[in-house]
Amino acid sequence: MPALVATGHVGTILWLGRVVRPVGPDLLIDGEAVDEMPLTFGGFAGEVHAGLTRPACSRVAALYPKGTEIRNTRQLSLVSAEEMAEVAQALGLDRMDYAWVGASVVVGGIPDFTHLPPSSRLQVEGGATLVVDLENGPCLEPARTIDRARPGHGKRFKEVARGRRGITAWVEREGVLRRGDRLRLHVPAQRAWRGTES
Repeated sequence: MPALVATGHVGTILWLGRVVRPVGPDLLIDGEAVDEMPLTFGGFAGEVHAGLTRPACSRVAALYPKGTEIRNTRQLSLVSAEEMAEVAQALGLDRMDYAWVGASVVVGGIPDFTHLPPSSRLQVEGGATLVVDLENGPCLEPARTIDRARPGHGKRFKEVARGRRGITAWVEREGVLRRGDRLRLHVPAQRAWRGTES
């Protein structure tokens, strides 16, 4: 039996972008849109999150001391267009500029996107494949970036983006992503973990 099962869910890549320099002391994200995204096993070359490895950060603090070199499973940040529209509305914005949240890939058409099972795959018709790592928790940097662009609208980002902030992912198969590409969702062929049931 295959370890991954193709679902009937197919999304569309609506936007592609990159963060061009690390977040500085001002905690602002410097993101920009791109037309296409050539991916290697190290991610998207020139993007601040690219690389086969990365230093451990607060996301994995329970496992490793800060700065420990670990496998980079946070090469890309994917968000749902539908979830970002909900966040924008809750913040009183007419739309969300995806560069403000440091998005790499914006996907439309896949429900409950932020809660895709870890280890799911998103594969474009050309073969490039991304592996879902974890939910991307809301952080302070997008809040500050939004507030700089639209004063008074970013302060509640962490609160309203909880459960709608998207996912982090890494490249399993190299290839190119382009706006308009279709992504098929494949999920692990296993039941949900019940280890917390008493």
